[in-house]
Amino acid sequence: MRLGELIPTRYRLFGKVVLVATLVGGSAAIAWQVQDWRYGKQLSEQARLHTETLNQLALASAAQQRAEQDKRLALEQRLASSEQAHYRALNDVQRDQGRLRDRLATADLRLSVLLDATTGAGNGSLSATTATGGVVHGPTRAKLDPAHAQRIIGITDAGDRALIALAACQAYVKNIVSGEGAN
Repeated sequence: MRLGELIPTRYRLFGKVVLVATLVGGSAAIAWQVQDWRYGKQLSEQARLHTETLNQLALASAAQQRAEQDKRLALEQRLASSEQAHYRALNDVQRDQGRLRDRLATADLRLSVLLDATTGAGNGSLSATTATGGVVHGPTRAKLDPAHAQRIIGITDAGDRALIALAACQAYVKNIVSGEGAN
């Protein structure tokens, strides 16, 4: 007797179904495992590429930030040197104006004005003759009162300071604009 004759047909059919189900299930599990490995490899590659992209963006951002800081530092240095130059010019003008005021106050220096020789006497103008006994060759001049001379020096001092301040403002704007033009 053979084994197939001992087992009823119903059980044989059931055994075949179980065997086929086991084979199909096993092959499906293997297929799922292979697909999992393949997708895992793709996901890890995608994660690596994403990390590389983020690193490149971070490096580019850091380089751009360094470049902007370098530009800012260069602008600050240009502005500082410009400020120092204008400060020196202002100090020089103040020193010169102080010396001039001192010389006027001690009568070491006298300011005079040029008289118009074509204007005739008698119309309220000063006479064309000099009061000193010296020989003066050239146009006729009249000496100014020291108080008036001090006021004139004060006006020129204010004008000099204004011109220096204007030059400083213009240099500042020029440096700022040239700094932006480099961007």
